[in-house]
Amino acid sequence: MRTLQFVRTLHLRNVPDEVMNRLERMARAANTSVTAVAIRELDAATRRVDNAALLATLPDLSIPTETIVEQLESERR
Repeated sequence: MRTLQFVRTLHLRNVPDEVMNRLERMARAANTSVTAVAIRELDAATRRVDNAALLATLPDLSIPTETIVEQLESERR
């Protein structure tokens, strides 16, 4: 048996011309609709909303930034 999945509708007003132009270019490049591009971009942007809270839960290992950078640079050589 299939479960119905309801999606909500979002209407945007006062979208600046520059934003619409970029969305239209992105849609053409992806061979899709402006709506599909807008949903994709909103999805990506909203996934980052909890990043700060997630990072705050990680332990502080007290490793200086310089040490991390030096280690990365030495591994790239």
